[in-house]
Amino acid sequence: MNLTITGHHLEVTPAIREYIETKLDRVIRHFDHVTSVSVILSVEKLRQKAEVTLHVRGKDIFVEAESEDMYATLDNLIDKLDRQVLKHKEKTGDHSREALKHQPAE
Repeated sequence: MNLTITGHHLEVTPAIREYIETKLDRVIRHFDHVTSVSVILSVEKLRQKAEVTLHVRGKDIFVEAESEDMYATLDNLIDKLDRQVLKHKEKTGDHSREALKHQPAE
């Protein structure tokens, strides 16, 4: 998995990088087919904004969050991403179960 962390008007410190990596591990545990992750952190006046694009097989999942604190923004972002990854996993799993239901009995 490729992880890219970019900062706009913000220096990506080793502490922020490590925080993002540990939080993303939780999400990636749910879904094995993650090929790359791109995280963009930006600061606009007093608003801290974070965006993530998660590339999985067959789909790109995009999530963004913003607040006044970068760590709170990252927590919110990871929670949103986790929900979307679980939703995507359920959808892909449902298709394989549906195919099994419709097979003719031997």
